[in-house]
Amino acid sequence: MARASQEKSRPSLFWLLAAIVIPVMGWFAKIEVRGAENLPSDGAYVLTPNHHSEIDPLTVAIATWRIGRAPRFMAKESLFKVPVLGWTMRSTGMVPVTRGKSGAAQSIAQATEIVENSRGVIVYPEGTLTRDPDLWPMRGKSGAVRLALAGDIPLIPVAHWGEQQFMPRYGKLKPFPPRRQVTVVIGERVDVSDLAGREHAQGTFTEATDRVMAAITRLLEQLRGETAPLERWDPMKNGQNETGRM
Repeated sequence: MARASQEKSRPSLFWLLAAIVIPVMGWFAKIEVRGAENLPSDGAYVLTPNHHSEIDPLTVAIATWRIGRAPRFMAKESLFKVPVLGWTMRSTGMVPVTRGKSGAAQSIAQATEIVENSRGVIVYPEGTLTRDPDLWPMRGKSGAVRLALAGDIPLIPVAHWGEQQFMPRYGKLKPFPPRRQVTVVIGERVDVSDLAGREHAQGTFTEATDRVMAAITRLLEQLRGETAPLERWDPMKNGQNETGRM
């Protein structure tokens, strides 16, 4: 499944992180990756996963690394100020999200850097763990599509399922039994080309985000063998905070 990639073959801090994370995660999960051919082997991309467990970033990171790309996440700027963690994030090219800046200006700057360096970035469009009672993707936010439209970057949906068996949402890690099945599926690029150049038009980012969330949901339906609710969960309509623990 792994493909030739300068990112993975070039010595970097990712090698050390992979040597630590992959064996540890391997105790908890047997990770199967499908659709690897849908992730570009080189150049920029924006990968958009669902988010239902606090441990699932490790699943997505391992899947991305196995395919041959370096897993870089978009993360809160405050994390970059944490000793050791901040150094690690900066050294591996993670993308900080700075609050208070113009969203458009920030997206253009970040997209430009990603394209110039031929890197990919992983962005959780829900922004936090889903609030949906049955762990379906909830209403998305526009960060991922803003990046993709600003830099004409491939927007790739991904769904994963199985982590809830050993790390329930806001629950405790369960080490036994080990090696539970986790499946990751990478989908085909979400087409938002018709929205390019219309970033200032009302509803553009909402439309693009809806397409991404629909693509993620379809992939998750395949994994779960179930049908998602017709209407995505909206925390605001259900009296919930959109960030932090429920």
